[in-house]
Amino acid sequence: MTAQSRFPVLSPADTEVARASCQRLAALLQGDRSLTLNVTGAHGEEAIILPAPVGTLLLEILEGMAAGSPVAVLRKDAELTTQQAANVLNVSRPFLVDLLEQAALPFRKVGTHRRVRIDDVLRYKNEVDAARRRALDELVADAQELDMGY
Repeated sequence: MTAQSRFPVLSPADTEVARASCQRLAALLQGDRSLTLNVTGAHGEEAIILPAPVGTLLLEILEGMAAGSPVAVLRKDAELTTQQAANVLNVSRPFLVDLLEQAALPFRKVGTHRRVRIDDVLRYKNEVDAARRRALDELVADAQELDMGY
């Protein structure tokens, strides 16, 4: 599979269809219930029942497409290259390799190449983001305590 087929370039019309579909699906996703998807193909129309989490995932995909962003769906246990993991974390690949060598993230080696699971990368990202939010909250509290106008 090529990068082009995984991340197709969306036309403005595709983006608009995604935006409209996103709004309609969001209105239908009230509550935690399954969805019925009517699919029309070469052999007629068929109703497919989807579990509630699929509706939420589909909504997230449409939101990304409506924003004109490339969207990828990965299994939770998918393995990333160091460059892909660095892209997810918005850091350089050498910085990520240092994190791996410091055991901040688990990885495995395939020959001489390191592989990192997406769920480990996202867990690390959430931990770092939470630490940043706590630090920012402390700075805001200190600024308010010192009457700095925040």
